[in-house]
Amino acid sequence: MACGVIFPAMADDHDYRLIWSDEFDVDGAPASHWNYEKGFVRNHEDQWYQPENAEVKDGCLVITARLEDRPNPMHEPGSRDWRRQRERIKYTSSCLTTSESFNYRYGRLEVRARIPVTGGAWPAIWTLGNKFSWPANGELDLMEYYRTKEGEPIILANACWLGDNNRDAWDSVRVPFSHFLGKDPMWASKFHVWMMDWDPEMIRMYVDGELLNEIPLSQAKHGGGDSHDVNPFSNDLKGFGDYILLNLALGGDNGGKIDDSQFPLRYEIDYVRVYQKLN
Repeated sequence: MACGVIFPAMADDHDYRLIWSDEFDVDGAPASHWNYEKGFVRNHEDQWYQPENAEVKDGCLVITARLEDRPNPMHEPGSRDWRRQRERIKYTSSCLTTSESFNYRYGRLEVRARIPVTGGAWPAIWTLGNKFSWPANGELDLMEYYRTKEGEPIILANACWLGDNNRDAWDSVRVPFSHFLGKDPMWASKFHVWMMDWDPEMIRMYVDGELLNEIPLSQAKHGGGDSHDVNPFSNDLKGFGDYILLNLALGGDNGGKIDDSQFPLRYEIDYVRVYQKLN
């Protein structure tokens, strides 16, 4: 298989049961439980999101970022909205989510993937709460990769919630990419396993078994919104949960300078699995 060895589903941990997964083992369009963000969406990013840039091939979900040059159908001369200010679409990519089909509260999220690390690439594995607006809904970034404005490549593991004075509050760990290259100079060419363990007390984020960030849920004490004083990571509101997002962004507020010479870019996801602890 082009995606390498398929790992057994938590064969060494009998405390968890698999509750949702996609192994991406059928070529073609991604399964119907994935839906798509469309257009210019957030962070002044340079890509136009569209479903056409996502396909399942040889056992992987492949998100491809491409160079484009076509009119922006949302363009409005004189608009103050950055999405409408742009006359043309220069790049396309995909963002897949489970917002309409699956969300979960507590458990283990595991994703095996190979990420692009060229200039301007901003791949991510993350979750958002399905109630309230951002940041009151809570955001968990199991993986972000990008280059800082100074050009330093980093991998991030983050949590965000509604903090004091109705401002976004963050618990963010930024690991220099050189840390991983020091362990393995071929790191960028290989698949890696990102994992997030989430229980009523703590969120822990890992890559290849290395702990990147440990987030006490109690610090999100100012979470909530819309008149609900709740913690987005630990509340028990009926139907509240997090859905999964997989995307390859480009440039924008944090992605850095885009290196056009490296296109097309490929972000390959071998599997996505969600487990919950047995009672």
